[in-house]
Amino acid sequence: MKKLLIEICAGSVEDVIAAEVGGADRVELNSALMLGGLTPSSGALVEAKRLVNIPVMAMVRPRAGGFCYSTEEFNQMELDVQYSVEHNADGVVFGILHSTGEIDIERTKKLVKLCGDKQAVFHRAFDVVPDPFTALEQLIDIGVTRILTSGQECSCYNGAEMLRQLIEKAAGRIQILPGGGIDVFNLRDVIERTGTDQVHMALLSVKHDTSTSLHPQVFFGGELRPSEIEIMCTNSNDVSHAVRVAEILKM
Repeated sequence: MKKLLIEICAGSVEDVIAAEVGGADRVELNSALMLGGLTPSSGALVEAKRLVNIPVMAMVRPRAGGFCYSTEEFNQMELDVQYSVEHNADGVVFGILHSTGEIDIERTKKLVKLCGDKQAVFHRAFDVVPDPFTALEQLIDIGVTRILTSGQECSCYNGAEMLRQLIEKAAGRIQILPGGGIDVFNLRDVIERTGTDQVHMALLSVKHDTSTSLHPQVFFGGELRPSEIEIMCTNSNDVSHAVRVAEILKM
């Protein structure tokens, strides 16, 4: 059977390194994973490409909170795609919708064109489109390489039936990458129920930075108030575990 490809969602250069150490096949580089992943810094992309050999996909998402962007935000996205391509990202990840939730075809075409011969990935904005099968055909026509999706549910475990249907409808014309809520405990179930040959996983654990602990009343974020001491990082041991599970399933 075909080897299962494991892509790790990374929030830093250290995460990218940990993913490779654990045996991942590909990484998606972001910033701000707590917000669902935003565009990484230019330095993070350059360093990631310098330090690892596995493919690095660069997220291009200028802000959290939906996917219908202003002219200024879209201009920023175009520049970020150009920068990613020029600095050797192996692909670019993005998603653009109209206010009604349908795919913004014209803007998506522009970003795909900017990707050139790099992979163009439409991210989980796909999970809120009104008709996933219409959107699937639109993205195939545009020339998108791959769709990252949880099957329009909160997790791939819940969206497994939709993922299976999307993979069947795609019929090799575009890649379907299940991502969202997959861990080492439900990986087997997701693979068996969807028939996928690749998965996207965020395998994180906590490390601590105690530099703010002297004044815990001081806070630097918004209403979510995440801990200023705890940092979520990719766990290379969990990546290795997932790789082993995948190898067993595909034997």
